[in-house]
Amino acid sequence: MTKQRFDFFHEAAPPKGAEGWERMYPYYLTPQAEGRDAEDSRFWFADSMHWSRAVHPFDSIGAEAVYLGVGVNSTRSIALPTSLGLDVRVVSGLVYICPLPVTDPTEIGRRAALFGDRAGFYFQNWHDLYARWKEKMLASIAVMKGLDFHPFPEFEPEEVVKKGWGKSASWQVIENYRRLVDEFFLVWQYHFEMLGLGYGAYMVFFQFCKEAFPEIEDQTVARMVAGINGIMFRPDEELRRLAKIGVAAGLGVVLTKEATPEAIFAELATSEAGRAWHADFEATREPWFNYFSEYGFLHDQKTWNDDLSIPLQGIARYAGRLMAGENVDRPFEQLAAEQEELASEYRALLNPAEAQRFDDALNLSRAVFPYIEEHNIYVEHWTHAVFWKKVRELSRMMVAIGFFKDEEDLYYLNRFELDQALADAFQSWAIGVPPRGAAMWQGEIAKRRDIVAALRSVSITPAYGIPPKEVNDPFAVMNYGVTTERVAEWLGATVADGSTFKGIPASPGVAEGPVRIIRHEDEIAQLLPGEILVAPITAPSWASAFSVVSGVVTDIGGMMSHAAIVCREYGMPAVVSTGYASARLKTGQRVRIDGRTGVVEVL
Repeated sequence: MTKQRFDFFHEAAPPKGAEGWERMYPYYLTPQAEGRDAEDSRFWFADSMHWSRAVHPFDSIGAEAVYLGVGVNSTRSIALPTSLGLDVRVVSGLVYICPLPVTDPTEIGRRAALFGDRAGFYFQNWHDLYARWKEKMLASIAVMKGLDFHPFPEFEPEEVVKKGWGKSASWQVIENYRRLVDEFFLVWQYHFEMLGLGYGAYMVFFQFCKEAFPEIEDQTVARMVAGINGIMFRPDEELRRLAKIGVAAGLGVVLTKEATPEAIFAELATSEAGRAWHADFEATREPWFNYFSEYGFLHDQKTWNDDLSIPLQGIARYAGRLMAGENVDRPFEQLAAEQEELASEYRALLNPAEAQRFDDALNLSRAVFPYIEEHNIYVEHWTHAVFWKKVRELSRMMVAIGFFKDEEDLYYLNRFELDQALADAFQSWAIGVPPRGAAMWQGEIAKRRDIVAALRSVSITPAYGIPPKEVNDPFAVMNYGVTTERVAEWLGATVADGSTFKGIPASPGVAEGPVRIIRHEDEIAQLLPGEILVAPITAPSWASAFSVVSGVVTDIGGMMSHAAIVCREYGMPAVVSTGYASARLKTGQRVRIDGRTGVVEVL
């Protein structure tokens, strides 16, 4: 029989060896007995787009900050009429979220009055507020960059005494840790300051199009709105630029060698042209290589700056195509012309009054859409790169003073426990005695290592609780690809026949070719021309791979996920939210994908 619901949280048994996992996380992130009835009545799905595996205790700070930011802005600031925030739980180390709709007509009306006034102010002043938003973001990033974590000295600096400070200079380590956490939470409130409004403006245009043109496809609406060239694409544009300069300078052979970054740079250093190119490369790293190969929510995810082989592989790919006489430029003019042609064709089907409504909604959507595309560069990439760098500095400091034995130890404490460990380290240093909890934490960390390993050894449970009859929450559908069909598949109501399955059509076109399963960006070098890239999810930083493959298929993600947006902008046929394509398919299998219907067929 088809299941009618998923397991409840309290029915889920932890993996063997992971018993007691709950103690690793702040209590309010884990299911609690006093909230069981409410939790059981809701539908929770895994946010595997941002947290693809069980999180270390410290890494759970992201789940806190993200959904605090959603709640503050949706529920309390702009007062979305039909939805509150997204509730969040950590279960067996995985992050689960639950949309909270507002269903009472009276409450919807009360919130709508607030929303109309507040959203109207933002829409009328969008460009100015967006410019100020960028300034706020860069200011927070600068604050984080300025935070230092140094081992405690034997004696205080002389100026503490002779300038009458009256306090320890090393107390700044405690202050800086708390400031780092505060800025992280602040940035995630900034993240959602305009995002809900941006999606709201798009949904107004989307719904108008669906009413006026009942047969219009979702991706056609998105193509009329999406930006053509913004900073979301700038890192990849920098790789193209560096490839062009390198090939023009006669460095193509060096740049396309299969060698380590150190070996490539050493060979470049033997010529003036090579040294000039390397200097340009180094200048480009800030900020454009502060770019995660995934989404930057886990401490062990790398940026391009952490692993220079990643951008060098992209440069090599473009350099190879240039040397073969190919054009590597994105067709900006063609994309812009197609966008305007689409809009003109649909506008021509309307009467003058309807055409005015169409233009008003389209222009507003286009005005706000750059934020939807670009905000993650400022937050998930630039901010997270600095945040994790500073946490690593703090971890090295804790090892240097003998509190931790290994730099990975820190991540097995949650943010509150780390505050306590810092207090122990500082107070013990000040008094002149050994830390009082270092040995205790070493024992606990050893246990938690085993727990995290056990949590990561099992497959993700996609959902918990009671699903709605129809999934109509726009955030769940547009971002995560959690649709009614996907939920039915999770419950076992629909089963793919093995040769054909379906996802969300994300970018038009038909492509046919052999499959290449890619789970991490460091595997992208394996891609061969004409292959179909199949992955749990792609990140914007994978863009250079789109110059090689003929199509993209992902397990998760919706129409407005970054994977779908990037594929459309690169003219790459794509099907997202297939559920388990990366598990169903194998490298080498030949498939045909249809980015207009969402069908993936094994040939």
